[in-house]
Amino acid sequence: MTQPGEAARPHIPLQDRLRQLLDGPAALDKRALLGTLYAEVSRRETLAYAAGWNDALTTVPRGPRRDTDA
Repeated sequence: MTQPGEAARPHIPLQDRLRQLLDGPAALDKRALLGTLYAEVSRRETLAYAAGWNDALTTVPRGPRRDTDA
């Protein structure tokens, strides 16, 4: 499942996005730059992790549902 607005956001390869951040119009100090880079990589890792779980769940065979409240 994607975050709200995530589907509308164009997919930019990570290397291109990092280049945009590094070569952006506003110069960032080291701490701000590292924080921005960390947030971008973390966001992409989270999306990749969620996508992996979604892919894995689609391969799980769906059998008859068992009630555990016997």
